[in-house]
Amino acid sequence: MKRFIFILILLATAVGALFLWRQPPQQTTAQASLLPLLTATDTAGFARATTPNAIQFPRDLGPHPDYQTEWWYYTGNLEGENGRLFGYQLTIFRRALTPTIPHSAPPTPHSDWRTNQVYLAHFTLSDIANDTFYPHERFSRGAAGLAGAQAQPYRVWLDDWTIAETAPGVVRLQADGGDAALDLTLTQTLPPVLHGDGGLSPKGEEPGNASYYYSIIRQETSGTVRIGDEIVDVTGLSWKDHEYSTSALSPNAVGWDWFSLQLDNGGGLMLFQIRNADGSLEPLSSGSYIAPDGTVTHLQLADFDIEVLDTWTSPTSGGEYPAGWRLRIPKLDLDLEGRPLMANQELNVSTTYWEGAVQFSGTLAGQPLTARGYIELTGYAESMNGRI
Repeated sequence: MKRFIFILILLATAVGALFLWRQPPQQTTAQASLLPLLTATDTAGFARATTPNAIQFPRDLGPHPDYQTEWWYYTGNLEGENGRLFGYQLTIFRRALTPTIPHSAPPTPHSDWRTNQVYLAHFTLSDIANDTFYPHERFSRGAAGLAGAQAQPYRVWLDDWTIAETAPGVVRLQADGGDAALDLTLTQTLPPVLHGDGGLSPKGEEPGNASYYYSIIRQETSGTVRIGDEIVDVTGLSWKDHEYSTSALSPNAVGWDWFSLQLDNGGGLMLFQIRNADGSLEPLSSGSYIAPDGTVTHLQLADFDIEVLDTWTSPTSGGEYPAGWRLRIPKLDLDLEGRPLMANQELNVSTTYWEGAVQFSGTLAGQPLTARGYIELTGYAESMNGRI
């Protein structure tokens, strides 16, 4: 479902980052004139997600500059020696400031700095044993080799934070935030999961209010994490989301809850619910259950129930977040309860939201089931731009 919040992130950081568009670094007077490019709601000229079964591989591993917003989103649960637990997030976002110029348009002066694409990245590491969270953020223009994406060979990068294919089905993730770093190798074990209707994931009833959305789950993961000067060998599982769209949430939407769980039966579960200002849920909230053999069962809002069992209040933002859940899916005979692996996994960067490692246990068809994964919670705290 994710993550229109990052349109707001780019708005919040416009003063510090938007000078990157089209001009070399020394020409910073363009900031004020560029702000309307992001604050405007006009989506004319951008492609829209409207057609099921449009995703093709390997083509759609790469960027889609005709769409306004895109992200490559990795989260994972890792374990070191003696069972020491970590969680991580590495995400690179792309935002188009204007529609791609048609080939028939008159030529413009060339510059290696010229681009209509802005890139943003988030890297976090959760050190569960020490109850410490390390969030980091970067921005760059999609020009001069500073940031970008490609399909073959698959690679997405912002400076030296990289996601790069090293062999078919194998990618290497590298990010260093100074106080924390990771260097991981991920190996694909299941085919990509197409969410919604053949990868077309609607977010509201408005025409074109949808995204193309797929996941690659249960990627076997090994490598190292670094906390300060300490380097820890780790193994675990990672989950990738790739989503691209030209749309926004419906006007009455105030946030969402997104779940990605790696089940110990070899399967996985993705759920999202969009919350509206009147307390209702967006009817097109949905999910996917992935069986151990890769078979996908699409879930509509009526198929699942998410009950909040506990809350946590952030000492930084004052936001009150859900911090315990019961997930029930009667059609699958699935019943799980879970909590965060540590409470404070709130990012306070250019915007404020909670995204962190969780664990669940319960039953599936009467058999015991456990899971680890990640949950994202938006719309519970104040940001620089108001409610998110």
